[in-house]
Order: sequence, then C-alpha cells, then structure tokens
Amino acid sequence: MPISNAPVAVCSWSLQAASPAELVARVQATGARAVQLALTPIVEKPAVWRDTFAQLAAAGIEVASGMLETVGEDYSTLDTIRVTGGVVPDATWPATRARAAEVATLAGAHGIKLVTFHAGFIPHEEGAERTKLFGRLREISAMFAAHGARIAFETGQESADTLAHALDALGDATIGVNFDPANMILYGMGDPVAAVRVLAPRIAQVHIKDALPTKVAGAWGSEVRAGTGAVDWNAFFAALGSVPATVRLAIEREAGDDRVGDIRAAGEMLAARLTRA
Repeated sequence: MPISNAPVAVCSWSLQAASPAELVARVQATGARAVQLALTPIVEKPAVWRDTFAQLAAAGIEVASGMLETVGEDYSTLDTIRVTGGVVPDATWPATRARAAEVATLAGAHGIKLVTFHAGFIPHEEGAERTKLFGRLREISAMFAAHGARIAFETGQESADTLAHALDALGDATIGVNFDPANMILYGMGDPVAAVRVLAPRIAQVHIKDALPTKVAGAWGSEVRAGTGAVDWNAFFAALGSVPATVRLAIEREAGDDRVGDIRAAGEMLAARLTRA
C-alpha cells in the first residue's frame, strides 16, 4: 500500500483554534505530530498568526502540506457553493488570484511542497466557461511552481470521471488530487472506492473523513466520525493500492462537538488498519 510512513497529519482548520498556541495545544491533544496547515489565515491575519510556523516547530509538529481557501466560498447549501466555490466566480477571481499569490510565496518560504484547494465545480462539457476556468487553474499552478510547490484539487464537487478528464485536458502533470472520500458522499458524486481507481494516477494526498449520504435530493449529506459513515474503509485502503505515488494521510473533521475526540478516534482506526495492512 503506497501510504507514507510519515506521521498522519490533522487538518488545522478542523481544530477551530484562535491562535498558534491554541492550535499547538489542540494538535497535541489529538495525538498527532503533523498538520495540514490552513495558510490563508496567516496571510490574511498576520498579527494573530505570524508565529504559527515557529510555534509548530518548537512543539515538534511537522507541516505536511498547506491549504488555500478561495475568496467568498459559501457552503450554506449545495446551490450556494456551486455559485461561489473555487476560482469559478468572476467577481471574486481577482481577490482569489491575489490571495493565491501570497499563499504561494508563504508556502515557498517555509518549504511546503503541496497546497490543496477546491477548484470549483468543473464543467464536464467543453466551452467558454471551462476554458476560462482552466486558464485560471493553470495560472495558480504556475504561481506555486515558481515557489517550489504543487497544487492538488479537492474531490467531490464533480464526478471522478469529470475530474480525471479535466486534469488530462489541463495538460499540467504537476497538478494532483487531494482525495476526500467523504466529499464524494456529501456532494452525491459517486462511490469513493470506484473514484480512487479512476483518479489513482493523480492522487497526491488523502483526507480521512467519513459521511452519510443525504436522504433529500439536492441537499448535503452528513459528515460523521470516521468509521461510522458510509465509507467502506477496508475497500478504500485496498483501492489505494492502485495509487502509484506514496501518499500522505490527513484527518479532517468539519462537524461535531468533540473534534479532538473524533480526530483521536480516526487516528486509532487508522493505526489499527495500517498495522493489519
């Protein structure tokens, strides 16, 4: 199984910390020794977050990868995120481009080699909107490449087939996929195990997250503690065997009242499964 021997990371934004010191304390409470670090707060609120890297390093916590949040994302409903997500909206693209440039510079300064984000809903059909979107994604990829980093798109907002076709059409072999099995369920975009096999050549990182499908058409599914949802983890890890690259795992939890406890439980589930693998 091509899973890195490096420590499993936890997504920093899952912990809802209000300062670098609080982030360190909460990462330590989960038992993790690495983070996927949200980089947008550091460039947007330097007075609060400028010491993040120093405090993480002092605590022996590795920054495994970074995350960019595009401007104006509204996850209230599936309809709102379809309109506001990623680099699709014309109204927010100039601000997103400026933010991406700052985040790319920050990533380069701290040796971060992978930064993930939601590209937005990618049209399956060719046309002017798709061409415009691809131009923006190529521009962001070039920004990060100039600072020694690559980008990876989050899964979920389109089917695996559409994303694979788009990656081929983009013509940039450095662009990867941050595979999130729960997102496939939350957005109603297909079976995550089958999607792994489709996207295997591009998978650069995997989020450990679980969800239950919606019972109401057009509505979100429900994120749940890893191991209690619809992801077939045995089949999922077996499917990861088709990924040619060695990938890093990062636990993400975006709901619930006990995120530290849920992340610890996910880590224990992973430890048990990886020991048996």
